[in-house]
Amino acid sequence: MKKKVKKTAIVTGGSRGIGFAIARQLGLDGCNVVIMATSSESKNKENLDKLRNDGIDYLYVQGSMGDSEDRKELVKKTVEKYGAVHILVNNAGVAPNVRADLLEMSEESFDRVMDINTKGNMFLTQAVAKQMLKQPLEGKKRGTIINISSCSAVVSSINRGEYCVSKAGISMLTTLYADRLAGEGVFVYEIRPGVIATDMTSGVQGKYDDLIGQGEFPIARWGTPEDVANAVSAFCGDKFLYTTGNYIDVDGGFHIRRL
Repeated sequence: MKKKVKKTAIVTGGSRGIGFAIARQLGLDGCNVVIMATSSESKNKENLDKLRNDGIDYLYVQGSMGDSEDRKELVKKTVEKYGAVHILVNNAGVAPNVRADLLEMSEESFDRVMDINTKGNMFLTQAVAKQMLKQPLEGKKRGTIINISSCSAVVSSINRGEYCVSKAGISMLTTLYADRLAGEGVFVYEIRPGVIATDMTSGVQGKYDDLIGQGEFPIARWGTPEDVANAVSAFCGDKFLYTTGNYIDVDGGFHIRRL
């Protein structure tokens, strides 16, 4: 009987928030985990200690999704340590430094958000896909790629338009890579979180507390990073072998249009 291969997962932006919850869940699912984050390993000691305590084998790579050399180094270090990449979760992303009306948005802000959220996603996925295609089929597929976008891919926020555009771009990247890679045994999915309790949303907590209280969300609570991580876990298994290019809303039903 062929020995089962321990899979290796790359999670960008994996040191905290949604990314850390994903990294931890995939580790608990039995994967080696490679975390890419912009901050130093020592700064994230508390979360990394949790991985160690859970017995999760991980590699921490400091770098930026917006930097071409950092993306190449991420793939190189992953393959050097673990020999292969079976899962990529494109989670890293930034919001605008300043929420500005669409008519006041600067080109600098647009470029920064697009470079990290969309361009970085495009070219890291390209590099990882090429690596996956060098690898043999493991079980019933060669690899899984998951993009963490946002409900903002389809919901207008006119004071952070660059963020919305960047996430809409990720939705098309999901479609494009799913189309290109399906015949190679690599499946691509998208998860669109809604209002999730993280550092990114903490600055506008009052706004979302009010919306939840007003019944804007059918499931009337904040989402948690673990809610997103559980969806990632499901896609990374072998339960969706006739499905690619799809997205799932993890948003408490916010996407439902109601009269």
